[in-house]
Amino acid sequence: MGFNQAQKKAVSHGEGPCLVLAGPGSGKTLTIVNRIKYLLEEYKVRPEEILVVTFTRFAAAEMKSRLCALMGKQTLPVTVGTFHGIYYGILKWAYRMGQQNILSEEEKYQILRSAAGKQKMEVFDEEDFIQDIAAEIGKIKNNRIDPDEFVSEKCSADAFREIYREYERQRKKLRKIDFDDMLVLCCELFTSRPDVLAAWQKKFRYILIDEFQDINRIQYDVIRMLALPENNLFVVGDDDQAIYGFRGADSSLMFRFREDYPEAAQILLGTNYRSTANIVRNSLKVIEHNEHRFQKDLKASRDNGACIHVQELKDPNEEAQYILDEIEKKEQEGTAPEKIAVLFRIHTDARPVVEALLERHISFQMKEHLPNLYNHFIGKDIQAYFRLALGERKRQDFLQVMNRPKRYIGRDSLSGNTVSFEEIRKFYCDREWMMDRVDQFEWDVKMLKKMAPYAAIQYIRKRIGYDDFLKDYALTHNVNKADLFDVLSEIEEAAKPYASIEDWFVHVQEYTEMLRLKERQRSLKQEGVRLMTIHAAKGLEFDAVFLIEANEGRIPYKKAKTEKETEEERRLFYVAMTRAKDLLKICYVKTKNGKEVSPSRFVEELLEED
Repeated sequence: MGFNQAQKKAVSHGEGPCLVLAGPGSGKTLTIVNRIKYLLEEYKVRPEEILVVTFTRFAAAEMKSRLCALMGKQTLPVTVGTFHGIYYGILKWAYRMGQQNILSEEEKYQILRSAAGKQKMEVFDEEDFIQDIAAEIGKIKNNRIDPDEFVSEKCSADAFREIYREYERQRKKLRKIDFDDMLVLCCELFTSRPDVLAAWQKKFRYILIDEFQDINRIQYDVIRMLALPENNLFVVGDDDQAIYGFRGADSSLMFRFREDYPEAAQILLGTNYRSTANIVRNSLKVIEHNEHRFQKDLKASRDNGACIHVQELKDPNEEAQYILDEIEKKEQEGTAPEKIAVLFRIHTDARPVVEALLERHISFQMKEHLPNLYNHFIGKDIQAYFRLALGERKRQDFLQVMNRPKRYIGRDSLSGNTVSFEEIRKFYCDREWMMDRVDQFEWDVKMLKKMAPYAAIQYIRKRIGYDDFLKDYALTHNVNKADLFDVLSEIEEAAKPYASIEDWFVHVQEYTEMLRLKERQRSLKQEGVRLMTIHAAKGLEFDAVFLIEANEGRIPYKKAKTEKETEEERRLFYVAMTRAKDLLKICYVKTKNGKEVSPSRFVEELLEED
């Protein structure tokens, strides 16, 4: 592919700072590697003087590989790495740090699990929870936020502070630093040691940064120091694809760059070589509703292609069947399954599609860990009630639900690993009011046995009083009530197809085993349709993209309350749309978990008349 005028201008940029706005599919990696080639060949810059910063090790490896291929070399002494990798190298040089000084991810998560365990919280999915807490700790360090003023989205303020303090205590006890500490220490090193800073400034005279919209404050501060005095800072990004605010990324730094470097060249890579004109035009209709953005004149190099299709479905189950019908059509037309993606905002939205794929024996792969609904404490509660209904009398099942809702049954009334209602009655034989509660508990369990799973869950919720228990639980544990009821409703909805509790348990086991299998296969190259969140799809492209559950409360997500948060959600929708090369279908449902829901405001923006 030859260069367009904007790419040529970016590649041949001379000295000084430069901001390159790179729209989706505009060839930014091609531009960056050719920019390096230009510096080497035309400016006679030594390779050792060039620093290229990416946000992932995969992106760094890809950049290095493409550069070497372009230059016809096996290796090239250009430094290409992530922020953490680069800053670790500097600390290693300055403080003789080694791997023994770095807290491993395994150690980090072990400390956080232990710290979280002391708070006696029940969480949906431990892996997800620990990763989210780790991200919040990173956010505090990277943006220099006072932990006492930080508001966690994952647990109560008190619980978070205790987890944070315990984490820092244990880390310091081990005399180790984590990845986020690297950035802080590097900043402190450059501030306190001008001689050290000068040495690294002399080494890296030309700095190029990819995905600049994902930078955080401390990364920005350090890179600004490093770029002095020549300020040969070449940054490439797209503010419209800034979707990692929850991790601490600050897209406003792209605007700050213009203020800090008023003399900087600004170049727009505005030609999309990936998507059809219809996809490009319609994605712009949505993103242009954001006020805080660089105005860009973007166009497609390809023809109109197929129209974008917006589909209304009755509910998630009908949506899943529709998606699979469309996938099968695409495969029959010759599209490879790996080039088809199903994207979703929230992990749990994938369940109906996953179940339908299993039912139809269609191969698929998942890029991320998918939390198992049935491992949530609510899922475990339902399972315990159902096992009791089937006649099992394990102590663990009694402990799980005997006080959900509150019945005031004490642990000391349970003797041995197997328990009977008769034994519990004997224990409380001198307390008539407790006898009535035990009798009612047994009666409820017997009633469940006669019901199909869907009806049984409704009985647990309304007749037994589990809904009231969840409301109290949310209040006492300072968690969002709506999140708990979403989980419960999802489990209830998933139970509809099953005629008996036994059939439901078979489904739960099969679903759980499938998730375990996919978890083991995550790191392997797999075949099949790609399932992933929109966040995970960033940087990827597919021939056909299906975006599911484009509903209010999902995208924008219900927790997005401010204008800033809503704009990030709109950018997320834009990223989803621009992953598609040829075919884009956006689906929304009319009802979810028995309640009416409305299409996303972004869908409505898309459908506005030109």
